[in-house]
Amino acid sequence: MVALDANGADAGPKAVAEGARRSGVRSLIFGPRSEIGSVDGEVVDAPVSIPGDQEPVRAVRRTPDASIVRATAAVAQGRADALVSAGATGPTLAAATLALKRIRGVHRPALAALLPLPSGPVLLLDAGASVEARPEHLVQFAYLGAAFMEIVHGVERPRVGLLSVGEEAGKGTPAVVEARARLEDGPLAFVGNIEGFDVPTGVVDVIVTDGFTGNVTLKVLEGTSRVVDRAVRDAVRSSLLSAAGGLLVRGALGRVRARLDPEGIGGAILLGLRRPVVVAHGSFGPEGIASAVRMARRAADERMVERTSEALAAGGALRSAPAGSFADDG
Repeated sequence: MVALDANGADAGPKAVAEGARRSGVRSLIFGPRSEIGSVDGEVVDAPVSIPGDQEPVRAVRRTPDASIVRATAAVAQGRADALVSAGATGPTLAAATLALKRIRGVHRPALAALLPLPSGPVLLLDAGASVEARPEHLVQFAYLGAAFMEIVHGVERPRVGLLSVGEEAGKGTPAVVEARARLEDGPLAFVGNIEGFDVPTGVVDVIVTDGFTGNVTLKVLEGTSRVVDRAVRDAVRSSLLSAAGGLLVRGALGRVRARLDPEGIGGAILLGLRRPVVVAHGSFGPEGIASAVRMARRAADERMVERTSEALAAGGALRSAPAGSFADDG
């Protein structure tokens, strides 16, 4: 069973519920019953949502009847195995971290976004869960990302790179320099630093960075993809000759566009918590929601949390103190 927050998506709660149906996964849907209507699966009437412009932790604590809070509680209570939300990212992260807690020994969770690249999906983390990161956080992100790509996506010994301003060991912030030194001595397939122009090339399977840099990188890639797609369309329509050429390559372009479509990926996953949490893009329609629900189900079925914890322990990347509250960054 996957708990699904139906509030907050641009297409509305009914489209989210339709995505749950298309996924083929048993879902427990939290949202306004009057808007969702008759659907397969169980619907919990939860019309209250938390806007993205509120301080997330305070809003979650003050709004216990919000759909994201109730959906997360269902996972914490064992009524569902994983959580999916296409609502505002801040409240989702806050509700999930408060209710589900971090894996023991994990400093902080990381939002991991799968980039749909021509060479295949590449995982970028942190994509915005925390703005800053210390060396020990970056090291844990590397293990979290590598475990996810191996366990959920079947990538054998994922290649891991640190995003920096140069390939040399001494390049980057002090946190990046120290994290690199620690990762070089570990068991991961660590390739060292990568630069910005390496991000879309697929030179690594996991890109590790702080949440500020990761979020900017993700949005630059998304914006660039839209601009290029629009430019190609405009060029094809610019003349009769171009339009005729466009007809010849339409099938190939369609296949490329489908491969790069983020709706086929399913969104980002919050790693480091005791249950799988998937954050779908707010612009997703039913197909994107279906992909997100399948990702959450697969993560639960493959025992991602337990196996990730084992990988962190084997690599000596867990801190010795127990995980604390959401407010305690460690």
